Amino acid sequence: MITRPLELSSRLRPAPRTFDWLFYVNGGLIVLFFSLFGSQFVLAPGLGVTFRLPTMPGALAGAATTTHRISVVRSDLIFVDEGALTTKQLRDWLEREAKKTKSPSLLVLVGSGVPASDFTDIASAAHAAGFVHVQMGAQDPANPAVGGR
Repeated sequence: MITRPLELSSRLRPAPRTFDWLFYVNGGLIVLFFSLFGSQFVLAPGLGVTFRLPTMPGALAGAATTTHRISVVRSDLIFVDEGALTTKQLRDWLEREAKKTKSPSLLVLVGSGVPASDFTDIASAAHAAGFVHVQMGAQDPANPAVGGR
């Protein structure tokens, strides 16, 4: 045939009938390494698997678009687009970001285990840095699947 001039398919070795024992060993090692060395940040960098937004009635009614977003997992662990920050580093970051945008607004995603005083500290630091609007992220208990990650 003109379409298969070298007939390479006839010179190939036949496919094996069963899998190698090495296949099962490799599969077992992969499962072992993922279970031993797996990270809680695999699904969403910056947010752990156990991160949950608080529920609040009417949360969707007060939703507004924002220019900046941060995630507070613990009191001493705050994530921005560039990576993890401490509270002192966050104040510098807020001042830099407030200068970049004309009327900056901030969305703070606070985990349900973080005290409300941490949000008020962040909100006051953001207002002092020049942010016009600071909003805390929450989920509406009537629509828990709407929005989020």
